[in-house]
Amino acid sequence: MRSLVLPGWASGLLGAAALVGAWWVASLLVPSTGSYAPIPAPPAVLQALIDDGVELYWSSFAVTITEAGLGYLWGNLIAIVLAALVLVVPWLDGVISQLAVITYCVPIVAIGPLAIVILGGARGPGEPSSTAVFFAALSVVFTTVVGTLLGLKAADRAALDVVAVYGGSRLTQLRKVRLIAALPAILNALQIAVPAAFLGAILGEYFGKIDRGVGPMLVASQVSLNSPRVWALFLLCAVVAIAGFALVGLVARLVAPWSSGRSA
Repeated sequence: MRSLVLPGWASGLLGAAALVGAWWVASLLVPSTGSYAPIPAPPAVLQALIDDGVELYWSSFAVTITEAGLGYLWGNLIAIVLAALVLVVPWLDGVISQLAVITYCVPIVAIGPLAIVILGGARGPGEPSSTAVFFAALSVVFTTVVGTLLGLKAADRAALDVVAVYGGSRLTQLRKVRLIAALPAILNALQIAVPAAFLGAILGEYFGKIDRGVGPMLVASQVSLNSPRVWALFLLCAVVAIAGFALVGLVARLVAPWSSGRSA
């Protein structure tokens, strides 16, 4: 008997429908307190989005996306340079690996006040917060360092030997063989780093003395017990993270089509 295999888009639609259905059931089961509903129904959240308008949300998301983008750029650049440095200077492997683990394990709550003291907040109203950019960069270092190192070390040994036989240095091996072999792994790491950078930027806004952004908007909505807006922000954050993840995945397929089994 032939098993039914659904295409990717159909599986995605079924999964989204199941999540919305579970959300709707939960909104009916969780009791409300007066006019306050901890889990508002999907129509209430949709109505909140319409009533608030695009401008209200875009003014906040534009700042946070800018912070996440800057942190994503600098964090991944630093991570790739550190990973490449390991292949050129092998004795740095342990040091850089431990440094990457520290960036992953360090509690953000603990270093948040230090980041404010050292970096400060936003330079002006509506400007990106240096603290949020820092946390966005910090959130991507570990995954990109690990992914890049795994890709660089997976290079074909025979190709590396050929470069060495012809007098090539470790740097030449890195440029001619390792970077090309590691490209799919690097792109996968960059794809995973997109949601991490966005989350790091939001967390950084809680410490960054910023008056506009997703973080301050979430705090204001929580204080006012505006649950439909909180859920609307949650859904929009998920949409932004998924869109960024999908965009980098599309770029990865165009740049390295062989990584997905497709012909170039």
